[in-house]
Amino acid sequence: MKLQYKIALLGIASAAVAGFVYSQIHIHEKNRREIKEIAEELALAWKEKLKLSYEQTRLLEDTLIEYTIKKNEIINSTLGTEQQIVKLKTIQKSEHKALQKFLNEEQFENYLILSREITRKA
Repeated sequence: MKLQYKIALLGIASAAVAGFVYSQIHIHEKNRREIKEIAEELALAWKEKLKLSYEQTRLLEDTLIEYTIKKNEIINSTLGTEQQIVKLKTIQKSEHKALQKFLNEEQFENYLILSREITRKA
């Protein structure tokens, strides 16, 4: 194969890879923005229900973003349903531990109660 064809193929392959990488970054950023917007709304709703301070609301928003991304990765993985459920339960336990670090006992208990109610309604 001539050097000219090799260079042309390398150029085409590079352009294809660059396009793929760019599209993945763009999609990831768009999803991150959407998750952030939803987390902001949820944090404000929880702020009212749990009587959170500004700092607690900010920490809750960060926690919601972090664990939503982790849960989405599990849900979008190729794991079987049973494995996904086990991993999601583990993530939820970890999320609850994170929440307990900045919510007082009463707030955390109310969070659990309200979360169960919301889950039942859904």
